[in-house]
Amino acid sequence: MPVTEIAQIVIDQPQADRGRASQHPAVVTRLDTELAQRCHETRIPHTHRAAREPHPLRRVGPWKQTGLAGKGDKLVDVVGLYLNPPDKAIVLCMDDKSQIQALDRTQASVPMIPGRAGTMTHDYKRNGTTTLFAALDVLTGTVIGQCLPHHRHTEFLKFLNTIDHEVPQGLQVPLILDNYSTHKHAEVDRWLNRHKRFHLHFTPTSSSWLNQVERWFRDLTDKNLRRGVFASVPDLIASIEEYLNAHNADPTPYVWTATAESILAKVQRARTKLEQVVSQN
Repeated sequence: MPVTEIAQIVIDQPQADRGRASQHPAVVTRLDTELAQRCHETRIPHTHRAAREPHPLRRVGPWKQTGLAGKGDKLVDVVGLYLNPPDKAIVLCMDDKSQIQALDRTQASVPMIPGRAGTMTHDYKRNGTTTLFAALDVLTGTVIGQCLPHHRHTEFLKFLNTIDHEVPQGLQVPLILDNYSTHKHAEVDRWLNRHKRFHLHFTPTSSSWLNQVERWFRDLTDKNLRRGVFASVPDLIASIEEYLNAHNADPTPYVWTATAESILAKVQRARTKLEQVVSQN
């Protein structure tokens, strides 16, 4: 049966039954045929079970109610910087990725080639850690980055000095970041009093998704860190800096389109649903 006809079977199912469409005889027959042609016989039972599981949207996933108190003033502030950035300013999304491990594998890895997956041992050797401080330019997509041993207020101040050096004088610096205690240290307050062009804009509690640099951290992890093999912390830092330089050579900004009103409406719907579930238990 052609794939288009199988797709039509799923489409024709009532919304509530689409997760069970994989049990349709036509789907099962096509699945058996495809697996026999494309999979080693030892993998067919496992792959068959995985392919026939209900749609991923029916599974349990992580979720937490965001900390938007009142009218969501912090959210409105941050989204306003995304959608209507001020003149003569460079809006930066800043955070740190702490405890990045320099992991070396216990055996050599086999690279991926066409028709065969790469391999990597499940165990590893720890060779230390580093913390990456990063500030994403919302307009251009370029990133200011610096690897430091820890993520205390002293390292945060060093990174603020790096930003101050990198951003041309004469530009204001709205800095979007989370509520981590080091960002509110007394030494940081004194530094800000001496550098009037810096303005901190804090994201709401449990709302790291609002900070665009988190999206860049995900790209860094997926494309560089997850499969990396690092014999030492300097090797790890060199790899991070190489990725950072390659990104900045051809940067692409993340385009933010959601308004504060639409986000708050979604949050309210989620809160209402959560309250209904709690009241029923």
